[in-house]
Amino acid sequence: MSNALSIKQHPTVNGINVDDVKALIETVKRDPSNGLTQWKVTSTWEDRTHIRANIESFNIGGRTVKRPFNIDIDEPLELGGSNAHPNPQEHLIAALNACMMVGYVALCALHGIALEKLEIQTEGDIDLRGFLGLDSNIPAGYRSLRCSVRIKGDADKEQFTKIHQTVMATSPNYYNITQPVGLSSRLVIE
Repeated sequence: MSNALSIKQHPTVNGINVDDVKALIETVKRDPSNGLTQWKVTSTWEDRTHIRANIESFNIGGRTVKRPFNIDIDEPLELGGSNAHPNPQEHLIAALNACMMVGYVALCALHGIALEKLEIQTEGDIDLRGFLGLDSNIPAGYRSLRCSVRIKGDADKEQFTKIHQTVMATSPNYYNITQPVGLSSRLVIE
């Protein structure tokens, strides 16, 4: 059975409703303003190094969609935390991996490729002398990250390579990590 035939019989591939994704693509093609999104997270200090990030909603195409989520963040004991939650670096890497994974899963679904396995491992090194302000020549964050994607499904090497290249070109968080992103900061003292 060809992949095209299986999509017509089963519009859900890898848990993704292919018709919904195609409809979103067409909606944005017809009117690019339907593809404009805005994301917002408010983080508050709880105690020690425990931070709670609160998500209320996001905007898409001019309408607000409720998303009531909290994300807890902490540091390991060795960095002054209580080791109760993943730290900011782990959240950053997890968000990068997850964003790329969504791209792989959706693109595979759109091409009728059923996945058996998808795993992304990303790692990087931070020299704490930069973060602690001990040496101004050492960056406070990563100089580089190393990423390994393991994928298995009913596609050949050429198809997976093309999807990999597309994910690297279109993943928002891959872009956010690999390109300079402007950040304006405003201090409000109460």
